Amino acid sequence: MQPGAVPAGAREYSVVGDDSLLQILVYRGGAMARLGHNHVIASHGLTGVVYVTADPLQTRFDINVPVNELTVDEPTMREMAGADFPPGVPQSARDGTRTNLLSEGLLNAAQYPAIRLRATDIIEAANGYDMGVEITIKDQVRNVRVPVSVERGEGTLKATGEFPLKQSELGLKPFSVAMGTLIVIDEMKIRFEVVAR
Repeated sequence: MQPGAVPAGAREYSVVGDDSLLQILVYRGGAMARLGHNHVIASHGLTGVVYVTADPLQTRFDINVPVNELTVDEPTMREMAGADFPPGVPQSARDGTRTNLLSEGLLNAAQYPAIRLRATDIIEAANGYDMGVEITIKDQVRNVRVPVSVERGEGTLKATGEFPLKQSELGLKPFSVAMGTLIVIDEMKIRFEVVAR
């Protein structure tokens, strides 16, 4: 089945942005790493559709991440992310990181206001499912494998997971200053909880 193709007889669920959360955990590196911060980038505004049939392996989705609404280092997000993300990142550092994130060199939010995520295939795995996800970021399309746990309720779905992802796998160049003595490490950690009704 093609990415984005709707399976026959599928029920349509809408992603609930207020109940969903995407977190991107980004880590500092280099000789001057102590001068930088690890960062938590978050999206509280996911939109999209999940198509569900009696066969969970036929589930498909088409989800958008609004780039201009991404947040950086909200205190509650840092607290949720754990010990690698201590509190107290100054507002100036948060603003600078967000400006860099949305800049032409990285996500280019002005020209590409959304990141698109589409399911291509699903197979059963140890703790749930292993999902093929097509990521359209700027003008690049990349495919990644994502482990997903799914809870089904009455008229609701909740998908959660965590996985490593390299910026370079998405065609992005990790941030680097001072001749590489302060860098953002290529590998990020992605955590998500997507609720659809």
